Amino acid sequence: MARIKLELPKTLRFSTTIKVRISDINYGNHLSNDAYLSMIHEARLQFFQSFNYSEKNLGGVAVIMGDVAIVYKKECYYGEELRIEVDAAELGARSFDLYYKFIKEDNSIACEAKTGMVCYDYTAAKTVAIPDDVRKLFSGEKLS
Repeated sequence: MARIKLELPKTLRFSTTIKVRISDINYGNHLSNDAYLSMIHEARLQFFQSFNYSEKNLGGVAVIMGDVAIVYKKECYYGEELRIEVDAAELGARSFDLYYKFIKEDNSIACEAKTGMVCYDYTAAKTVAIPDDVRKLFSGEKLS
């Protein structure tokens, strides 16, 4: 069986921590696959907020998720605190990728993920260009 392979950027500029809740645990007594997606969503919101943006206002446009890839590497358990690193890359005309690395307390990697984000105008119901300020920021401006 072919496995998904992700190549994350060497460094991810943003980092947050999320503690595994009991509601994140599945019947195997470890972090469930759908909980990873919820944590990706939370990390993405915090990443945008670090730039004073949101999913509904990213430099004047909204964003929607066009795709997601998740590669699970290690189990995580109730009470563990995960560091989630995030950054943007692969900017196109109307879309960009966000990369995520989930790191356990022992510094091992629990998960790597990528979401394809599409700039969107809900009023016109169509995709739109990445705003210039967002493009500049995601192309390498350092976080302060």
